[in-house]
Amino acid sequence: QVQLVESGGGLVQPGGSLRLSCAASGSIFRIYTMGWYRQAPGNQRDLVATITSGGSTNYADSVKGRFTISRDNAKNTVYLQMNSLKPEDTAVYYCKVVANSYGSYWGQGTQVTVSS
Repeated sequence: QVQLVESGGGLVQPGGSLRLSCAASGSIFRIYTMGWYRQAPGNQRDLVATITSGGSTNYADSVKGRFTISRDNAKNTVYLQMNSLKPEDTAVYYCKVVANSYGSYWGQGTQVTVSS
């Protein structure tokens, strides 16, 4: 099994920054795509950003130019640097990893609140 532990969420004012981290551990043979998703109350869970094992990235249009996804393969960790945060970025952020036999694993979620 693969376990994911997220950290870095919190309360920030509009225009501020946060950095989320997600560390994978357990029986890991290979990690493919790593990514971040978010879910606001009453909404579906939406993609924020993904990064492949080769470093190719993909972003939701709403976060392009403000968020940056990166990964440290030696640490099995994915990061999300969030700048110029807006109130509409408020959501629970979930880490997702595709690993081993292309199984999908989710973190427990971390709350991000953007408010003055």
